[in-house]
Amino acid sequence: MKPDESRVKPEQSKPGNYRQTAFQLIMLLGVVSMFGDIAYEGGRSISGPYLATLGASAAVVGLVTGAGEFLGYALRLLSGYLADRTKAYWALTFIGYGLIGAIPLLAFAGNWQLAALLLILERIGKAIRSPARDTIISYAGKNIGRGWGFAIHEAMDQVGAIIGPLVLSFALITSGGYRRGFNLLWIPVVLCLAALIIANRKAPVPERLEAKVETDKPSAKGGLGRVFWLYGIFVLLAGTGFASFQLIAYHVKAQAIISDARIPILYAIAMGVDAVVALIIGKSYDKWGLMVLFTIPALTLPIPFLGFSNTYWQIILAIVLWGAVMGIHETIMRAAIADLVPIERRGSAYGIFNTLYGLSLFLGSAAMGFLYEVSTTYIMVFAVVMELVSIPSLFLIRRSRS
Repeated sequence: MKPDESRVKPEQSKPGNYRQTAFQLIMLLGVVSMFGDIAYEGGRSISGPYLATLGASAAVVGLVTGAGEFLGYALRLLSGYLADRTKAYWALTFIGYGLIGAIPLLAFAGNWQLAALLLILERIGKAIRSPARDTIISYAGKNIGRGWGFAIHEAMDQVGAIIGPLVLSFALITSGGYRRGFNLLWIPVVLCLAALIIANRKAPVPERLEAKVETDKPSAKGGLGRVFWLYGIFVLLAGTGFASFQLIAYHVKAQAIISDARIPILYAIAMGVDAVVALIIGKSYDKWGLMVLFTIPALTLPIPFLGFSNTYWQIILAIVLWGAVMGIHETIMRAAIADLVPIERRGSAYGIFNTLYGLSLFLGSAAMGFLYEVSTTYIMVFAVVMELVSIPSLFLIRRSRS
């Protein structure tokens, strides 16, 4: 079912206003993500320790984290296809953000199985909304620079990702329990949906933002192209070697290096770094293109060596690097898709990309969770191998693009 063309606002039909409308839309979606992140990143910042308090082992934390990420990305293959077929970008976005309500419900989870189900349900919601939302941003980003458009959205997103963990940390420090913190997250969930309604009214038919300025020629066969699949290989390998915050947090708790109440502060630090790096890397992408992806393996390699140590400052440095890598993942990894595929395949391309990315997080989290039970040294070897074998794909992409 296609959106009603008559709902397009008059200002959207004037080319001179496209840039302004696009910028406003990206800012509004940034506000939506900011409130959404306060809720779900707040919950995720303590999900590892919370599962541990409910009796989960490191292997379980790794599996739950990996399974949630995998479903949260793999299902985007379907939601991306639906976005292309139906053009119901806003409907899918509303459904996806609505499922963030699973996070405050963690306050009522009495065992790790139910908590795991709620965490995974929220990830499914992200799978539903992300391809549609990213496609909307890509349409708007055509007018202001895609790298910069995704950078602005990611930076605002991370403001919420900073606030959320701090809210949970405050709740734990003042009350000593998890339930109060989770219940506080109902407030940003409601504000998130209210902001989404306003964004929808600003550009009810977002694809028209790009229609007047689109200069890229679609491929003759409507395919995704060789470079896209090389890019997919890089995403799969580089993501597999990226240690999850939840497992690092589990290690910090298990070794009693940092108290439970301060673990969300580590996550807030990572999200602050994410926001700053997103703005820098977004501008860099618009200037230098895909080659800035070389920063991913370079910054990912030291993380397991530092994050699974028993030294406080090494763990802090690992968290800073983890936030920087996330900023790059969430900005230019998404922006690149719009430049690699024709406009009519964009939703599907985001779905495939996110499926590969989710698979990489699942494989990496599950493998590292099991390896942690044996020796953290094996985690380090595993991460190094994955990052090194991802690099040739970037050289092949460079050759193909040139």
